[in-house]
Amino acid sequence: MFAWGVAILDYSSRIAATLLLALNLFPSLNGSESGLTRSPAMPLRISTPAFQDGGTIPKKFTCDGADVSPALSWSDAPSGTQSFSLVADDPDAPAGTWVHWVLYDLPPTATGLPENLAKDAKLPDGSRQGRNDFRKIGYNGPCPPRGATHRYFFKLYALDAKSGLEPGATKADLERAMKGHILAHAELMAKFQH
Repeated sequence: MFAWGVAILDYSSRIAATLLLALNLFPSLNGSESGLTRSPAMPLRISTPAFQDGGTIPKKFTCDGADVSPALSWSDAPSGTQSFSLVADDPDAPAGTWVHWVLYDLPPTATGLPENLAKDAKLPDGSRQGRNDFRKIGYNGPCPPRGATHRYFFKLYALDAKSGLEPGATKADLERAMKGHILAHAELMAKFQH
C-alpha cells in the first residue's frame, strides 16, 4: 500500500514538473504576451469619425447638406496588398443598387481618406476616381426619395495588384478588374432618410 502511494505521488510530481516546464517554455500559455506563438492576423477594418457603423449619416455628407465625402480610415491590411479600392452604394434605391462613389488604385501605404476629397479623376497620390450613378466623378452622397430609410455601404478592398483602369471607370468595370485579386474586404454601413 505504501509503495502504491509513493508511485502516485511520484507520478503527480512528474505531471506538475511537466506543466511548470511548459509554462516556462511557452509563456503564452500563462497569459504572457511575450510567448513564442503569434496571435492570428486581424481582419481589414474601416471606420469614420463622421458616424457610427449602423448609425445615421449626417446631412453634411448628403445632398441635403454640403454633399462632401466623409473622412475614412482603415487598418490591418494583409501583407501583399498592392492597392486599395473603395465603392459606396445604396442597395435600397428604387431602380436597384445606386452607386455613390468609385475610387481605386489607392497606394498600399494608404490608411485613410480626408473629409471632402477632391472630385478629381486623378488624385496626387495616383488614386483614380470613377463615375458614379449621378454620372459624375467622385463622391455624391445620399439623396434618396422622401420616405423610406436607405442603407449606404462603404466597401473597402485590399488587392494584390493595381486595377489597370483609366480614371472614370464604373463600379462594374472595377468589379471585373478586381476579380481574383481581392485579399481582404471590409464594410461600413450607415443609414439616411429625407
